[in-house]
Amino acid sequence: MAVAYDVVVVGGGHNGLVAAGLLAKHGRRVVVLERRDRTGGAAITEQPWGPDFRVTALSYVVSLLPPTIVRDLELERHGYKVYPQHGYFAPHADGRYLMMHAEPEPRRAEIAKFSGRDAEAIDRWDAWLGGLAGVLGPLLTSVPPKMGSKKLGDVADQLGLAWKLRNLDVAKVGDVTRLMTMSIADLLDDWFESPQVKGVMCVSGIIGTWAGPRSPGTAYVMAHHKIGDVGEGQMGTWGFPEGGMGGLTSAMRKAAEALGVTVRTNAPVAKILVRAGRATGVVLQSGEEIEAGVVLTTTHPKITFLEHLDRAELPSDFVDTIERWKTRSGTVKVNLALDRLPEFRCKPGFDPRVHGGTIVLAESLDDVEGAFQDAVAGRAATRPFADVCIPSVFDRTLAPPGKHVMSMFTQWVPHTWASAPDGAALDAYADRVVDRMELVAPGFRESILHRQVIGPHEMQETYGLVGGNIFHGELSANQLFHMRPAPGYADFRTPVRGLFQASSATHGGGGVTGIPAIQAVRRILADA
Repeated sequence: MAVAYDVVVVGGGHNGLVAAGLLAKHGRRVVVLERRDRTGGAAITEQPWGPDFRVTALSYVVSLLPPTIVRDLELERHGYKVYPQHGYFAPHADGRYLMMHAEPEPRRAEIAKFSGRDAEAIDRWDAWLGGLAGVLGPLLTSVPPKMGSKKLGDVADQLGLAWKLRNLDVAKVGDVTRLMTMSIADLLDDWFESPQVKGVMCVSGIIGTWAGPRSPGTAYVMAHHKIGDVGEGQMGTWGFPEGGMGGLTSAMRKAAEALGVTVRTNAPVAKILVRAGRATGVVLQSGEEIEAGVVLTTTHPKITFLEHLDRAELPSDFVDTIERWKTRSGTVKVNLALDRLPEFRCKPGFDPRVHGGTIVLAESLDDVEGAFQDAVAGRAATRPFADVCIPSVFDRTLAPPGKHVMSMFTQWVPHTWASAPDGAALDAYADRVVDRMELVAPGFRESILHRQVIGPHEMQETYGLVGGNIFHGELSANQLFHMRPAPGYADFRTPVRGLFQASSATHGGGGVTGIPAIQAVRRILADA
């Protein structure tokens, strides 16, 4: 017999858990269905080497999490605690290094080691980005209108967007256009001259992206990470949750359950039920049927619309758009257990600003571009780029005393490895990542106790990240705002009545934000 709920949430990642908790707070009877044996999605803490070490398998920092989520779900009461992350540290093989301090004066001094002109430009850069943040930041938490629709309500939404942008002058419109269309390389070339400075600053434009720093549109990817207003005028900050990223999603689950949400693991959905054009529930792979007046899906759009639904229930042009949805990636996550912290040749000794920040393994922007071009040519990068964090510097729950865990977010391998993996080549690629750290921190290789390598294929098959893409779809200009994930359906609704979407492929997704969950809940409540 079918079990009935007000809302079925498909997927127990951070967006699913946030949405479930918020809906339950509004009196809805909610069930979350997660296909794996644990919730958390890609924001999860695992123990691949036994009980001594806890490592964040994929997503490794929390960012752009709106304060309203923390407050409304009382996450701190359920164990959520975050350690602020320090800035970038880029060690170089020639014995020099660049530290991007948060404080303006020491940061200028660091940059001046490589370029006096760049040291003078950095404050103007910050002011320029800050000016754009006032315009673009609030759009991150806005619902995209149905551009081009002539329906009265949709026209009103379009006029509302125009009103939000009413303070844009000719210069600002030009700046926004540049940001949305330029490569991060071309943008940085307009401001800076030092290869070392541009090498560090291009990182935010290519994280998780099937695009090199010279690819058009990567300037926006940088902006997505840097200037998002996550609500109440607060800009997004980066940090390490205590207990790893699973500490955050564990708090989200506890909050949801405390509000009455039923959370079921090992409950893979086989089909979303549709009758007379309206979602009425789901069928699990076991054959169990669960009825609900609303279905909210947080899975990848290719899974939701091409696997969980009969395509006959969807408009053909919508299906075509989802089939064309770009979700490539060449990301590899290398997780390590260490018996000591790395000792950098260029800056010996322990420094929390170094070991507690983001260690960037990239000599220059051209170095990063070369890694991407290797992957485009069908081979794993000879000199992989890596974004490295050691959260155990702050969080002693992750490793035994004196030991540490290291997260190495690296790029690129061929995106075809998502469907056709090459295990030997993947291991050789991971060896090269370790070699890059060894070059600037001699003895690092000998400090490794355990290693876990997660490539695009495992990201796809184990975690549901189709193509291995951490954003459920590329953050390219043709897949942003009202195009995410399809024109006319960026308002968190779908072509099926009663079926809503809140995956990272919707606007505001990409990163652990919870913004899609907030917006989808608002749509569900409004439609009710």
